[in-house]
Amino acid sequence: MIFWATVFVLSAVWRSALSVTRYSIAEEMERGSVVANLAADLGLELGGLAQREVKLDIFHNKKYLDVNKKTGELYIVEKMDREYLCQTKTTSCFLKLDVIIESPLRIFNIELGITDINDNAPHFRRDRVELDVSESATPGERFSLPNGVDPDVGINTIKTYKLSNSEHFTIEIQTGSDGTQYVDLVLTKSLDREENAVHKLVLTAVDGGVPVRSGTANIIVRVQDTNDNPPRFDKQIYTINMTENSPIGTLVKKLNATDLDEGPNSEIVYSFTLYTSEKTQDVFELDPNTGEITVKGTIDYEDMQLYEMHIEARDKGTHPLLGQCKVVVHVTDMNDNYPEITIQSVKNTVDENIPVGSVIALVGISDRDTGHNGNVSLSINQPMPFILNKSSDRPMHYKLIVSAPLDRESVPEYDIKLIVTDAGTPPLSDNETITVHLLDVNDNAPQFPQSFYTIRVMENNAPGALLSSLTAFDPDLHENQYLVYFILEREIANTSMSMLFSINPENGNLYALKTFDYEIENEFFFHIEARDSGSPPLSSNVTVHIIIVDQNDNAPVIVSPWRAHGSESEHFNI
Repeated sequence: MIFWATVFVLSAVWRSALSVTRYSIAEEMERGSVVANLAADLGLELGGLAQREVKLDIFHNKKYLDVNKKTGELYIVEKMDREYLCQTKTTSCFLKLDVIIESPLRIFNIELGITDINDNAPHFRRDRVELDVSESATPGERFSLPNGVDPDVGINTIKTYKLSNSEHFTIEIQTGSDGTQYVDLVLTKSLDREENAVHKLVLTAVDGGVPVRSGTANIIVRVQDTNDNPPRFDKQIYTINMTENSPIGTLVKKLNATDLDEGPNSEIVYSFTLYTSEKTQDVFELDPNTGEITVKGTIDYEDMQLYEMHIEARDKGTHPLLGQCKVVVHVTDMNDNYPEITIQSVKNTVDENIPVGSVIALVGISDRDTGHNGNVSLSINQPMPFILNKSSDRPMHYKLIVSAPLDRESVPEYDIKLIVTDAGTPPLSDNETITVHLLDVNDNAPQFPQSFYTIRVMENNAPGALLSSLTAFDPDLHENQYLVYFILEREIANTSMSMLFSINPENGNLYALKTFDYEIENEFFFHIEARDSGSPPLSSNVTVHIIIVDQNDNAPVIVSPWRAHGSESEHFNI
């Protein structure tokens, strides 16, 4: 009997355990919330329930439910999170437990369905996504984006995606066989890195719950450069003024071409093109890396007034692009050239009687400078019987002309210093000296120191005695200076002067040719002429007065006393 009673009890317990009582609650219900009246649902008497031991088998680490023995209600002890309890992505989530009641032993199976509420917002595993897209990408190209994650299920999970406004991008959503949505970023318009190098987009995942929840991820699209922009100068032509003789190393211009690309596509190398002459490249240097143009040679305005440099800027792209400009340098003249004098024709030797107005020399002047620096004038450094006449048909040419009579005997030679001066600041000058030698002409007659000579000669002089030296002076030269002396013939008592006196024709020494007797002749007058050897010869004369001086060379003579007319006298010698 006892065996069969035991079998009956176990059979009754088993039958009660086979029936399952199901309840459904929303997740996250507050503590103390009643799930159901378990006593009423299981047909248990409340009065006896308090004396019987009631237990709940716990299938999880936490105790979420308990039974109120007084009321028979099944209530919540700990909030339940459906996503924690049911981590699989399914719409159904059940918490299974057994209610065990002792005395007598009864077991009830309870299935508690936990329904989802929209308590989780969608989110992305990465809240920042960076994409590198070439600016050469064509519209229609697609780029995968990360999916959003929402642990909720059903209507509360992610329903759609939205992209922030963009004229270049949109999104396309595709659904996999398992219902998972995939998002692609689609290029709708060509990119231009130089216009916008970075596109910042916001991708939003939106669920279908009430209220709606969403999550975002920042999409950073970095546009990768392609070499689609050539280097550009800010001007096509640069005009620069420079003074000549600028020191070597002087900065002429720093070129700065810009390239909107980046990396090697924007790195620029500068160079002269073939249109830049070698002569220009000898004067100017171009740094290929910095674009600086500096002076490396001599800038000479007189050699070149304008330089043109044709320059290209080439980038370092795989397929290089280039830009070009022209640099024009206008050279400003400096007063760095001395004016010059050119003696084109000159007479270094002229006759002293050259006519006034005669041309002595033709003189040209020049200056390699320009403007005021090249305006030159010619002058004579001191007063002289010469003037400069500017040529009317050749402005830079002068005639050196005799302006006053010349006299070799006064000035035998002229050193005419011509000075040419420019109008620069400070002025520069140069000079040339023309030496003019005057040739003698017979324009001076011999001159005696005196116009009248008185020579006293003692009577009884010895024949051939030197009476005096009558020397004339002639300032002319050479044969015009060679003098010959003559006694101009004059007869006295049928006696020629040349019989009484002689003169040395070469030096003017005057001699007595005979002995004079005072008692016979006591004076003589005659002329002496000095004649040069010029052609025609010139001469002058001087008057010579010879006085015979008496000597006591005669004894006295007694003459008879005076008698009246007709009387005779007698002479007595003493």
